[in-house]
Amino acid sequence: MIPLRDSQPSYSKPVVTTLLIVVNVVVFLYELSLDPFSRNHFIAIYGVVPDRFHAFSLLTSMFLHGGWLHVIGNMWFLWIFGDNVEDILGPWKYLAFYLLCGLAAGLAHLAVNAGSRVPTIGASGAIAGVMGAYLIKFPHARVLTLVPVFVFLTTFELPAYYLLVYWLVIQFFSGFGSIAHSHLSEGGVAWFAHIGGFLAGMLLVNLLRPQPRYRRRRDLYW
Repeated sequence: MIPLRDSQPSYSKPVVTTLLIVVNVVVFLYELSLDPFSRNHFIAIYGVVPDRFHAFSLLTSMFLHGGWLHVIGNMWFLWIFGDNVEDILGPWKYLAFYLLCGLAAGLAHLAVNAGSRVPTIGASGAIAGVMGAYLIKFPHARVLTLVPVFVFLTTFELPAYYLLVYWLVIQFFSGFGSIAHSHLSEGGVAWFAHIGGFLAGMLLVNLLRPQPRYRRRRDLYW
């Protein structure tokens, strides 16, 4: 299922969300400019490699991607859900929130892949945190979603809680299934980074305290 747009209005410009998208795309274009050997070396240095872990890679890995579908998919989810989370936290708290979710995602990945030599890259852990925050703050928002039905594609308006909980359940089943089938690092998707980021987002969005104007709107309309 692919979200196309949500019904939740945003009352401020998503400056940080837009900046994060621009930075991710620029870094990806830089990756593409490298020859294959240099690109692999770049990813090995700045991606998270549990077997030779460096703390700075938890940050740098958030801005690397492995292909067009990887970066487009991540940035699309960030655009759909990020503006509303930025709106309620404010730009500086939102930036801190995003980075903390990414760090939590990286640590979750390390916890189940201690000996892996495979670099892990991508913004999906941090974006999962944004989705977790959206679930807590806007569970009843409607999300227009592209859904495959047999060989056809159609759209449905789904409650945000349904779409996001479904996504989280898929991550759990995929993550534990990959452990049962083979070592997680062989699968190519850091499922537990997604889970760790999502749960961190659910926790942090309240710890960082939304802006007073959001609380006033909530009290007025809820």
